[in-house]
Amino acid sequence: MARLPRLALAGHAHCVRQATVHGQPLAVDAQDVKTLLQAVRELSMQYRVAVWAYALQPEALDLVLCPEQAEGLGRFMQTLGRRYVQAFNRRHGRVGALWGGRYRAAVIESGEWLLAAIQHVEQPAWRAGWPSSAPHHLGQSRDPTLMEAPVFWALGNTPFERELAWRLRLEQGPDAGREVDLARAVHGAWAVGSPDFLAALAASTGRPARPRRPGRPRNPKPTGQT
Repeated sequence: MARLPRLALAGHAHCVRQATVHGQPLAVDAQDVKTLLQAVRELSMQYRVAVWAYALQPEALDLVLCPEQAEGLGRFMQTLGRRYVQAFNRRHGRVGALWGGRYRAAVIESGEWLLAAIQHVEQPAWRAGWPSSAPHHLGQSRDPTLMEAPVFWALGNTPFERELAWRLRLEQGPDAGREVDLARAVHGAWAVGSPDFLAALAASTGRPARPRRPGRPRNPKPTGQT
């Protein structure tokens, strides 16, 4: 089956994952982390891609991004991949690939689904102490890499209220069903959201926004047959 074109839409959030090859560490030390986040920050401005969340897991980079132009997402990720791998290989005296294939991305509906996507990215890192955007959203630091996702304003009227609401959300943990849907959508390059959102997305892009149900479609009965 031919590979479906990747969904990339201007002005929409995308949950993105770029995994390393064969469990290769994404970052060996603090200097690697600094190099990667500096590249993310610079390229987000160059390609006009807002960074709403990130996490540096041991074997993958997870992001929530919102490109101003659809093509900006691919350009951002491709340039980031090349730049970081060159710096990583040069610094550690290695050659060859670091990434395990193409990045994966899912289009995310705004509102509760976007909050779930940001939590999907930040929750594991927050619990494990990996570098992420969670300290920024908890009011523990100010991260110049990030722009604030508009959906965060609905969490409270003041920064303190929003930070407290986000802490409670991280402490309570994610909705298990949404977590499964998000992971599948990112892996399969689909979208997540309400039925109306998915239907509108499929109509506007000319490709399905979610996987079809398994099994062959039923053939309609011939006219006049009972």
